[in-house]
Amino acid sequence: MEELQNKYDKNLKTKGAGCLGATLLISIIVVFLIIISFASYQYYNGLVEREGMVNKQWAQVETQYQLRADLINNLVSTVKGYATHEQTTLTGVIEARSKASSITISPENLNDESIQKFEAAQGELKSSLQRLMVVVEQYPNLKADQNFIMLQTKLSTIEDGIAKERSLYNEVTMEYNVAIRKFPRNIFASLFDFDAKAYFKAAAGAEKVPEVKF
Repeated sequence: MEELQNKYDKNLKTKGAGCLGATLLISIIVVFLIIISFASYQYYNGLVEREGMVNKQWAQVETQYQLRADLINNLVSTVKGYATHEQTTLTGVIEARSKASSITISPENLNDESIQKFEAAQGELKSSLQRLMVVVEQYPNLKADQNFIMLQTKLSTIEDGIAKERSLYNEVTMEYNVAIRKFPRNIFASLFDFDAKAYFKAAAGAEKVPEVKF
């Protein structure tokens, strides 16, 4: 009888140890899953916030370019009042403005190809403005026109704004691109399609803010 009791106690202890081990294993798995879930939440939301900053800054860049495009109509109208024989140059500016304004980029499509197309169109517009300024030099009365002087000041301010917002865009884009490459964020970036964003490429002499002279 005593032998049977000892055997029963031994089996009971074995079962108890097994239950304890299973409970411990389940607890470890639950804790692990909680940690993974929390990390996923933190990393995913962090990437969303960084991407949101890039998108917001891109909107700021587009705003500055739009301000320049809006100003050009008034600028051309003022020049036209004095330089009636410069129709080719004036038409060139209007056409370049139209082309530049037609190229917009969705924040989800900020890749090298789209940025280059955008920059090329804006570059053509800037070149046409420079040609227009050469024409302006031939009309002293135009250069002294108060409305023209006001437009000059606004255009200079906008050019400064373009340079500033482009620089800020590159900064937040760099932070985002670095974040999606770092471990373990790169795992979540790959799982949820957080793609790298393209930068503005600095042209030769771009470190100097353009000086707009009339």
